[in-house]
Amino acid sequence: MATFLVTGGCGFIGSHLCAGLAAQGHGIRVLDDLSTGSEANLVPGAELLRGNVADPDAVRDAMAGADGCFHLAAIASVERGVRDWLATHRTNLSGTVAVLEAARPRGAGGVGPAGGTPVVYASSAAVYGDCAALPLDEDAPTRPLSAYGADKLGCELHARVAGAVHGIPTLGLRFFNVFGPRQDPRSPYSGVISIFCDRLSRGERVDVFGDGGQTRDFVFVGDVVAALVAALPAASSTAPVLNVCTGRSTSVLELAAAVAGLSGRGLDLRHQPARSGEIRHSLGSPERARRILGLGPPLGLSEGLASVLSWMRSKAAGSAGG
Repeated sequence: MATFLVTGGCGFIGSHLCAGLAAQGHGIRVLDDLSTGSEANLVPGAELLRGNVADPDAVRDAMAGADGCFHLAAIASVERGVRDWLATHRTNLSGTVAVLEAARPRGAGGVGPAGGTPVVYASSAAVYGDCAALPLDEDAPTRPLSAYGADKLGCELHARVAGAVHGIPTLGLRFFNVFGPRQDPRSPYSGVISIFCDRLSRGERVDVFGDGGQTRDFVFVGDVVAALVAALPAASSTAPVLNVCTGRSTSVLELAAAVAGLSGRGLDLRHQPARSGEIRHSLGSPERARRILGLGPPLGLSEGLASVLSWMRSKAAGSAGG
């Protein structure tokens, strides 16, 4: 079986990916500085190299001998990008360049095989910005409104250079709103689903910013893992990018009502002032990814929410018993 490097493999999406790769019998090497991930998420048998993805030496050592790389390490906080612009840029864009540099063919400054190490990397729907024409397909204009979105678009451009100049096969996946178990509701990086599930399962009030009519395309982490695994054989020096989404939109109010219904709790909402600059609607087109990667239908929102609530109940029971 193959050996794969997963940057950010102790994080939310990365730990789910590692579990999927381990289930297929692959060897796993994880590069993670544990700034947001947890060593408790490390898959049994995986090798952990603690280091920063923006450190070229750490990345080069981690890439040596790998058959492929899944690059997920990032600072996925828009607010952090405002507060600490340069540091987030180093991780989100310079880190990607370090990964691509290490993936270069042997003899060209890299440690990869003769044709370069294939790299599948996480991009984001944030590259689109606030685009009125929905659903968003991969040919929609890219007009990021945040440093995070700008860096993710920069990753795509550098991947294009990696293919054109160095022959490195890559494939970028534009994640929409990913949710699932292991997403810590108390983390500043958590999404609205983990927060709603946590608070409503406790019978607590939830805050809604603005009127709650904002819509998002929520995609379950298991479907994201399926896309990542399927993407590696499709990596190419032409540097394709694909959406990872469901093609279904859900408003914040609809989401809150669904979580309340599944948790058996009454819905206690408190409306807060709308967030400045928040995108009103986001909806992706999954058709190209389904065709190229051979993906099946996504998990339904209710099934995904039930999985998150079940994980939270089991975690709470474990804490109470431990």
